Amino acid sequence: MKICVQTSPLIEKFGVDEAFRMLREAGFDAVDYNIDISLPYNVIVEGGHVPLYDADEEALIEYARPVKEAGEKYGIAINQMHAPFPCLVENEEGNAYVMEAIKRCIRVCGYLDCKYCIVHPFFLGYDKKLDPQTEWDINIERYSQLIPFAKKYGVTICLENMFTGYKGKIYAACCADMAEANRYIDYLNNLAGEKVFGFCLDVGHALLVGKEIYSTIQEISRNLVALHVHDNDGRNDQHLFPYMGVMDWDRFVKGLKDAGYKGALSFETFNAIHVIDDELAQDALKFLGSVGRLFVKRIEE
Repeated sequence: MKICVQTSPLIEKFGVDEAFRMLREAGFDAVDYNIDISLPYNVIVEGGHVPLYDADEEALIEYARPVKEAGEKYGIAINQMHAPFPCLVENEEGNAYVMEAIKRCIRVCGYLDCKYCIVHPFFLGYDKKLDPQTEWDINIERYSQLIPFAKKYGVTICLENMFTGYKGKIYAACCADMAEANRYIDYLNNLAGEKVFGFCLDVGHALLVGKEIYSTIQEISRNLVALHVHDNDGRNDQHLFPYMGVMDWDRFVKGLKDAGYKGALSFETFNAIHVIDDELAQDALKFLGSVGRLFVKRIEE
């Protein structure tokens, strides 16, 4: 099993080459590439544009080239990638723009030899929530558009369990229920005629909506191909290192072991890096790498 961590905020803080050097020194084998920061959340919501996505498709390849070169230099694989988010907004220009961006990002996955592209489900927040059938129809229609690109570039598109909030309370959103997630993936793979879709289980999101982690992993195990591993206090999406929140990490490890999961153990722990001094970042990454190796040892023993 590879030990993996997201590239943000390391690249923004230290530059591409130094970020990859730090990760290699900390013992990481792979990264989750945050190409999503190239098209920020607020730009999508407001129906805006950014020069990178207004240029031709080669511009995004050039944007990702330093990541590919650093990965090759330090022996770190690009295991998975975040497509821009949100995928669904309340203006058609924004929806068309983000769909084009996602298609380009799948091409970048192919360029980076990155097998998994996490494309969040298409849903709206609590106060604008779609009825179940409309949400289903939109997701099937939008994900179906991505099938030819996934096949062309050899990429598995991963859905993810989501949440929403209202007045400080967290509620389950699209694919938070594993039966629903399996239904989406099975239907889409049947449409594709092959296994083009899989699932990325966000451990922190599961905790926020009150899902017991062992049973959640067992329910999604046949479609589980990627992870977002992070901790929180059960009330806020904090993206902390394991053992800094209230997740039952023993049950998490047992869940992966009993499910026979062999994919990467990928940490999505950006806030833990944000809250410490930059001079302590290397020490923090070494700790996180040690946590990863402990989990892998216990999963594989």
